[in-house]
Amino acid sequence: MLMSQLFGNTLRESPADAEMASHELALRAGLVRSLGAGLYSYLPLGYRVVRKIERILREEMEAIGAQEMLMPVLNPADLWKATGRWEGTGSALMKVRDRSGRDYALAMTHEEVVGELSRREIRSYRDLPKVVFHIQTRLRDEPRPRGGLIRVREFRMKDAYTLDVDAESLDRFYPTIIEAYRTIFRRCGVEAVMVEADTGMMGGADSHEFLMPHPGGEDDLIQCSSCEYAANAERAELQLLESRKTALEDTALVSTPGCATIAEVAAFVGVPTSQTYKAVFYAWERPEVKTDLVFVVIRGDLEVNETKLLNLLGGGELTAATDDMISGVGAEPGYASPIGLNVRSDVLGNGVLVVGDTSLVSGSNFVAGANQDGYHFTGVNYPRDFSVTIHADIARAMSGHSCPRCGEPLEALPAIELGHCFKLGTRYSEAMGVTYLDADGTEQLVVMGSYGIGVGRLIASIIETYHDENGIVWPPAVAPFDVHLVSLARSDEEMAIAEELYHLLQEFDLCVLWDDREERAGVKFADADLIGCPVRATVSRRSLEAGGVELKARWEDDTRVLKTDQVVNEIGVLLDRWPGL
Repeated sequence: MLMSQLFGNTLRESPADAEMASHELALRAGLVRSLGAGLYSYLPLGYRVVRKIERILREEMEAIGAQEMLMPVLNPADLWKATGRWEGTGSALMKVRDRSGRDYALAMTHEEVVGELSRREIRSYRDLPKVVFHIQTRLRDEPRPRGGLIRVREFRMKDAYTLDVDAESLDRFYPTIIEAYRTIFRRCGVEAVMVEADTGMMGGADSHEFLMPHPGGEDDLIQCSSCEYAANAERAELQLLESRKTALEDTALVSTPGCATIAEVAAFVGVPTSQTYKAVFYAWERPEVKTDLVFVVIRGDLEVNETKLLNLLGGGELTAATDDMISGVGAEPGYASPIGLNVRSDVLGNGVLVVGDTSLVSGSNFVAGANQDGYHFTGVNYPRDFSVTIHADIARAMSGHSCPRCGEPLEALPAIELGHCFKLGTRYSEAMGVTYLDADGTEQLVVMGSYGIGVGRLIASIIETYHDENGIVWPPAVAPFDVHLVSLARSDEEMAIAEELYHLLQEFDLCVLWDDREERAGVKFADADLIGCPVRATVSRRSLEAGGVELKARWEDDTRVLKTDQVVNEIGVLLDRWPGL
């Protein structure tokens, strides 16, 4: 490729809206251009990286027996309604209506389509197992696009699906998928930590994420400093260190003027925050159901894990409750307590829906609100003094909490999600009637698995991992070109040597970006560093006088000059010496 003919330009200045290094460098290097919030066009340089990554995805999927196919982005609404995800995904699912009034989903994943195809194509146990995958454009009504390619509204994704006769068969194949994912990330040069994860709107029995620790990540990786326990914060558990239990005291009303926070109440009464009860209120919204108030009670030193809470409730969306909603059930904002309230016996009953964390019993004689402005109760104990509708683990694990397996301290790290694997079980096949006949002629449900990797997010993660103050430092496996040929020729003879080298490198299957522009040397070298191809080859009067062609690996400071007939071998050596993972 001649750089003079390349569509797209490099940028000297950093874009004002760039939030992360990968965002800035992808724009400056001419990989992508923004079309709108969360919408990016891949220019030729960027799309070459996309194709390199997709080739790796295809090779590793096909290596485990997966068959590539292609499914539509436009899905009939009835498929998503059958599984409950037409409404269950909330506002994230983009929907359109055609001229005939028929509703469609703009798919962000394809479990429904795979289910529909399997319902038609799978008849007998002899048709199983099967593994299929595709690489397709997806859409998501992302409310807060950020980080360039990290969080977008339209994206490329590889997703694979397994179809098995039973859960045991899925369990046996699952490690094969996991190892394929490890290989994909290793080939792309990124560090990926596999963690336990929440199944979210996908549903199913179990799931694992691959996370890359990174300061700019939106996910939180919770891992143990001693054992191998690791989980996404949405799923992570913690081992509660109980406060010292003493004889139960009677409740007593105490004045707590001006104490607006748990810390202020604890300090005023003279107890640690772990000996207080915190009240947190949410508005629980569901399709076609009146908004409900959820009253959460948790130990004062802990935070609510809203994902755990929402899963416990059965889905929907949670937002902060208003003071009017809180007062409407007889509680006092800022001094609220379930004591004395009409608490529901079940989620759909009458009264106040109260969810209590398991930490309520990790101690005794707690301080809690009294539902009076400026007052709290001391000596509060559950379940003696109040009841809850549901009692379950809804606490968010954080740094310093104890590991649920070994008790050693947990560490929380921000991270970027690279991939997600789900054991879906029969969640979709049951909803859509996806069955097969077993050896006895009995109808059985097909067991499914789903496995995804976002291409754009993987590109951003690679750039976040490999860049310096001058630009991108591409791993050879995913670089847009192997060699960036810089021509500083001042004569026809020098130009002829550069052209000869350009063709020679291509004859040996090396992809070459030849900067043949009439620009100053400084501009060309700056662009070479910015774009970040693994090897820079320079043909100039100085290099020719020194004996030939100057070579430099992007990740090294040293340069070397070789004769033209030695260049190909030396480039191969440099590419093999890439110091990545």
